[in-house]
Parts: sequence; structure tokens; C-alpha cells
Amino acid sequence: MDGPRHDQAGTEYRSGHITVTGGRITAVGEGPAGSVPDGARRIDAAGCLATPGLVNTHHHLYQWLTQGRAQQSVLFDRLTELYPIWATIDAGQVHAAATAGLAWLALSGCTTSTDHHYIFPRGVGADADALAAEVAAAARVGLRFHPCRGSMDLGRSAGGLPPDEIVEDTDAALAATEEAVRRFHDPSPGAMVRVAAAPCSPFSVTPRLMRETADLARALGVRMHTHLAETREEDTYCRQALGRTPAEYAEDLGWLGPDVWLAHCVHLDEAAVRRFAATGTSVAHCPTSNARLGAGIAPVRDLLQAGATVGLGVYGAASSEGSSLAGELRQALLAARVRDGPGPAALTARQALWIGTRGGARCLGRDDETGALRPGLLADIALWRLDTLAHDAIAHGPGGDPVAALVLGPPAPLELLLVGGTPVVDGGELRTVDAATAAREVRAARQRLADAS
Repeated sequence: MDGPRHDQAGTEYRSGHITVTGGRITAVGEGPAGSVPDGARRIDAAGCLATPGLVNTHHHLYQWLTQGRAQQSVLFDRLTELYPIWATIDAGQVHAAATAGLAWLALSGCTTSTDHHYIFPRGVGADADALAAEVAAAARVGLRFHPCRGSMDLGRSAGGLPPDEIVEDTDAALAATEEAVRRFHDPSPGAMVRVAAAPCSPFSVTPRLMRETADLARALGVRMHTHLAETREEDTYCRQALGRTPAEYAEDLGWLGPDVWLAHCVHLDEAAVRRFAATGTSVAHCPTSNARLGAGIAPVRDLLQAGATVGLGVYGAASSEGSSLAGELRQALLAARVRDGPGPAALTARQALWIGTRGGARCLGRDDETGALRPGLLADIALWRLDTLAHDAIAHGPGGDPVAALVLGPPAPLELLLVGGTPVVDGGELRTVDAATAAREVRAARQRLADAS
């Protein structure tokens, strides 16, 4: 693959090459690749930029079924409106939503995605069916997948936010989490599926479930994920009801550490930022969703300066209808610059690309395998076309900067997406699933859900 690219290890080539053999990168360097084995495919990437595949660190794929709702609602009001609809969701609908959502992520340059699924309505379908539906969707689309087995055991009657019909018994949730890990988690190198343990949030989970899930995850050797410090209301609740900040509460429950990544983290004080860095706790930054809900913007600059890892997430399509991971690069940069200063120095285009690739891989514990373009790493590669009318001057004019064209410019056409060397997008089109079919399937699933609710 010949053409300009950006290497997240720190080296950039204006005209370089990448060779791939057996699903891994075997060479990276300046100039053309030289001799090519018989039968190998050679891609002329002139006018393009090659980057590591983007890594999505937070999502709720089932929410593809309720896009566009609760448009003027803050988080709690939105959840109150949508929980009764989600309470009838079944595994078939989850599969359709996951297929559509992952297909769209692939078209926005994503090679690895997580998903935080915590809706398991009583009597609608077995818990494992929903996770199996997501895993099957990821295999169908061809993305590397990190499903998070979510859980809620604090229903409305006990002072929680969700309706009682979509919360689980604590012991049942723990057992289902363990079963999900044993059934789907693959710890082997280059794995396509890895599972994380993921109680939903302080408003929907008891302290016991949080503590025992942490113990279980560490015993099983899997990572941990939850929402934290997303809204001012959460911060107020934790301080008034629990006598501590959300970050202090998480630490008391065993939820800070190098095996933990936390979604949103909008409302962190300086002490929390320092503790995240000191403990190796990572953050999934979701700028579009946080802005859409008016929740605020995470202190990304402060976290990076302190040494904490930050990745990007598109969040659920019911509060981030765009759900474009490439779009989050630009959103993250702009949000950091307007949050509280120091203006344009808050985040650079290369830092935005770093958190969308290398940072995301570190959140998921896979920075030894993906998130960079280096020999030996997985051939998870995105090739962006930057010779369009909108991008050419930024990328290739005098003093041109292809990385700036990708991050600051309009959405760049994705020419090619490789996952382990296998084309998922080629010539700008999905090659693993038919986009029109995926759209029809999710449209039908959305109507069934609306009819049931």
C-alpha cells in the first residue's frame, strides 16, 4: 500500500508503504514497497492517508432503534422517556441494530468497537441471546468486537432510575456476567471478541453489584467498564447521598485501576484527574453525545497532561445520531478548544487522532496489538481519500497537512478498511454486509419495537 500516512508511533511519511502478511503488518517505511510476492494485491494509495483503524470505546448499539427521540431532554429525562420502549426489546431487534450500527462504524473508519449492553427485559428473551446477537452481528460486519456485559439491579421501587421490569437480581446478574465471559471471551492474540464486565451506572446498580463484579472480572482476567461523572445531577447525587464525588465512590468500590475504562467523565475535579492518572484508569470521551445532552465536556487536556489515557466513543445512537467515529475526531478537538481554554493549544489534530486510535486501543487493553502502524501489529488499517475538492488543498497544497485534512476537514471518504488484513470496506463500499439490507432490517426491527411499546 503506497501513499502518505501517519504513524502513531511518531513517524510520518509523506510517501510511504505498508506491507501486510497473514493479517499483520510486516513492514512500514518511506517510499514504495519494492518487490511484491506473486499473487499479492498492491494498492496505489496516492492522494490518500493511511492511519490505524479507529477504535470505538463506548457505544449502546441497541439505541439505533430509537434515534431522534427526546431531542430536548437531558440525560435523566431522556432515560425516563426511553426505558419503557427499551423494556420490550428482543434479541432479533438487538441483532438488527448492532448490524446497522457496526456497519456504519466501519464506514467511518472503525476497526475495533466496544458495546455496553445492559438491557435484558424480563420474559422477552434469554440474556445470552442478546449478547450472542451482538457477537453474530460483529462477525457479520467483520469488526473486532469488545461487548460489555452490562447489568442493572437497582430498579425504581428501590430508589433507582430504571423500571423494575428491566433490572436483574444481583446474583443473577453476576452469574450471567460470568457466563458471558466463559462463552464469548477470547484471550488469545489477535482475538476478534473480548468481553468486559460492565454494571451500568451509580443510579441503576447497587454497591454490592459493583464490588462483586470487580472481584469477578479480576478473577476472570477481563476488563471493567461503566458510566461515571456524566452529569451535574450525578455529581450532586453522589456528594449529597453518598458523601463523596463519583470518582471517590468508584475508587471505594474497587473501580479505579489499569483494567478499568470509564465512559464520559465530564465532571471530574483536579483530584480525580490525578487519581485516574496515578491508577492507570482510562476514559472513553464521547463529545457529541455529551454536547447533544448538554452534559458538558470532559477535561481531556487535563487528563492527557496528567498522563491518563483517553479514547473516543460515539455513545448510543439515541443521543449521538451521527455515530461517526471519524466525526468524533473533529468534535473532540473543537470541544477541547472551547471547553475552558487555552484555546487552539488545548488539543491538536494529531492528539485527536491519537486518542481515536492509540488511546482507544489502550482503553481496551490492546495497544500491544492495534492502534498503530508498526510491524508485528494487527493489520487494522484505514485508508482515507484526501484528494477531493474539499480536502486536497489542506492535505496536499503548499505546507499541506494530511492529518489536519482528516481531523479538521469535512468527513473524508473512506477508500479502504482492513481488519486483520481483510477488506471490510473497499472502494468506499461495505464488502461484508449489504448496507441497503442492513437498513431494511433495522427499519423493520424499529417498527416492531414501536408497535410493541
